[in-house]
Amino acid sequence: MASQTTADKEDALVVEVVSDAGDFTEGFRCISEAFGRQARDAIWQAFNPGWETPEGQAAGASRMVKRWRSTTTDDKGNPNTVFLKATLPDPDPELPGGRRATVGFAVWVQASAVEGHGDVSAGDVGSSLDLEALHPGNESEQRFLRQMLRSFLKKRLAFVASKAAADPPAIMALDLCATHPAFQRRGVASALVRWGLDEARRRGIPDVVTEASSMGRGAYARLGFRPQGTDIEYEVDDEFAHRDLPPNLFMLYSPRGQE
Repeated sequence: MASQTTADKEDALVVEVVSDAGDFTEGFRCISEAFGRQARDAIWQAFNPGWETPEGQAAGASRMVKRWRSTTTDDKGNPNTVFLKATLPDPDPELPGGRRATVGFAVWVQASAVEGHGDVSAGDVGSSLDLEALHPGNESEQRFLRQMLRSFLKKRLAFVASKAAADPPAIMALDLCATHPAFQRRGVASALVRWGLDEARRRGIPDVVTEASSMGRGAYARLGFRPQGTDIEYEVDDEFAHRDLPPNLFMLYSPRGQE
């Protein structure tokens, strides 16, 4: 898994695998600007309470570090979860020269219903999440998160299960892709997605999926992803019907489907 650049020069956009826990502070800040402040994504905000405060920022980065450190590998030694950062030279003239700013962040997951071929824990929705820690004593909010996540991942999990007898019995999934609003329309998201498509080919995995927001699905379509049905239907209790449920669309990229 190598770094990629958009050009062979110092001001190039660089996409690389996160290898330092310190990168998550700036990475979470970038994600917060995209999903929290710009998109106002209800799912992301509910999973990251207090994201707009220093304490919430620290807690969010800490959760990502915990997930990063618990990454498992497949039977070939490939990490089942890969965290990526996209950087550009920092535009702040008062900072030391050579410093790069994180302008994009992505999480790629190799998933499988077969042990040893990818992350199988995703099948038990919410089991790895400490919802009580996120919303102490708030049973209603914890139930909302569990129902939203189950609905959000329903099509992905069904697709993973359908590949259990395939060779290989695994898929790659773009779990998250965010570009800081100040650096959008500069190819950041496309570079993060192309990294994952290249990595999937390197691993011999033909099927790649994502749950695309209304803001991102156009970019994914241009890269070869195709809608699989209509927008995700959130199956939540009536008490949550008034809440803002973000539109997301399950999309599939498959070389077989492009032939």
